[in-house]
Formats: sequence, structure tokens, C-alpha cells
Amino acid sequence: MITPSDFFLSSSQQRLFALGLPVLMYHKVAQPPARTLDPFLYHSPERFASQLAELRQAGFTSGTLADVERANGNVSKKIVITFDDGCENVFRNALEILARHQFSAIQFLVSDFLGRRNEWDVAKGDVSERLMDASQIKEWLAAGHEIGSHTATHPNLRKVGPDQLREEISGSRKSLEDAFGISIRHFCYPFGSWNPAVRDAVEAAGYSTACTTQSGVNTQATPRFALHRITPLSGGEWLAKAAHRIRRKLSGG
Repeated sequence: MITPSDFFLSSSQQRLFALGLPVLMYHKVAQPPARTLDPFLYHSPERFASQLAELRQAGFTSGTLADVERANGNVSKKIVITFDDGCENVFRNALEILARHQFSAIQFLVSDFLGRRNEWDVAKGDVSERLMDASQIKEWLAAGHEIGSHTATHPNLRKVGPDQLREEISGSRKSLEDAFGISIRHFCYPFGSWNPAVRDAVEAAGYSTACTTQSGVNTQATPRFALHRITPLSGGEWLAKAAHRIRRKLSGG
């Protein structure tokens, strides 16, 4: 049962959302496994559904990243839903919920890992998750949702050389466009890691926007290749997340 303390759309959050276009950042829609390093990257299907219900009840409707160009105060109460990595549990658990509440979303895909697993997380000791394959992505698109690039292999782009940087950014776009026959206009920085050189490479590759992990809403003044996003957690969840981080540090994790 969802209690008022679980609500993420507080009055202060609604005031923030009125200032510009909010872009919500999700990763996985499933119960967090016991061994995960970051349970707050998971939203249970029930939690995800309750958040979309909150948004719908508050009068928000579905927007896209293209709307950021018109986001000078969110008078139309648009909101953008994004997912990073392309986890299969989003396909299995979120599609019906999105349809039920009449929201669309964009999934940022790692082009060389379609149908594989999140090896960048496993390398850090985290839980392995299956990623959407090409047929599932086609169903995602057919349901009215979008896809964007999250690079080819999910590296920290600030730590790669020029040739790999070009392949991760331009090569991933071409790979997705060839596979699905659509234009790929939006990019998302893995780990939220970028610098001016990375940003310039994304712009040069022909994308229209790029998403960061910096918190806040987006207005006409927000740089298109440094868009802000908001992690949809309640006040209680933010406190639990902080406590979780402290426990991990104390335990050497």
C-alpha cells in the first residue's frame, strides 16, 4: 500500500516542475535484487505505476525531449520519462503501466549490447540484468515510444581516446539507425560523465540533445547537450539512499 510518505510529487516538487520541462530518469522496473549495489536504480512495477498515477492526477501529460526547445515555464504541464541502459525488465514490466497511464518514454540503448547483459555494472560487482533485444525494441517502438543512444559499450566518455569517442557516439547512432530504420536524435552520457570535448563530439555527430544526471528542470536557457534530469524518489527514499551510501562506505563497498 502506498502511503503519503511515499509520494515523490510533493508541493515543492510541483513548484519546481512548473519552472521548466522535467525529465525523469529511470533505469530498471523490477523489485531490487538483494545483492544489488544500488537498489535505488530499481523501481518496482507497483512503485512505477503509483508515480505515473501521481503525475496523471496532478495534470501532467507526456512530453518528449523535443519539447525542451519550448520549455520556458511548464505551462502545458509536460513531463518526459527516460530509461537508461535498455533493461529487459522495463520492456516486460513498464509497457502496460505506461499505456495504462497514457505516458510515452524514451529508452537510451547501448548499441553493441542489445540482447546481452549490463557488463558495465557486473564489472563493478553488481547484479547482471538482461537487456532488450532487437525484437523487443521493435515492439517498444511500435507501442509509440522512442529510443536514443547511450553509446556503443557504455564507457566513461571522459576516459576514452578520440577514435573510441567517435565510435561510441557516432558509431552507436549509425548502428541503431541501421537496425531500426529511424533517426536517432537523442543521446545520454553513461554514468552522467561528460566534459566540453565529449559534449562537442555529441553535437558534431548530429544529435539534437544529450541528457546528463545533473538535477533540475529544463528551460529555453538550458544547454541542449547538457539537459537536466530528476531521479523520481520520495523524501523518505532520498534519506534511505543516503543511509545506504553511508553503510556501503563504512563497509568498504
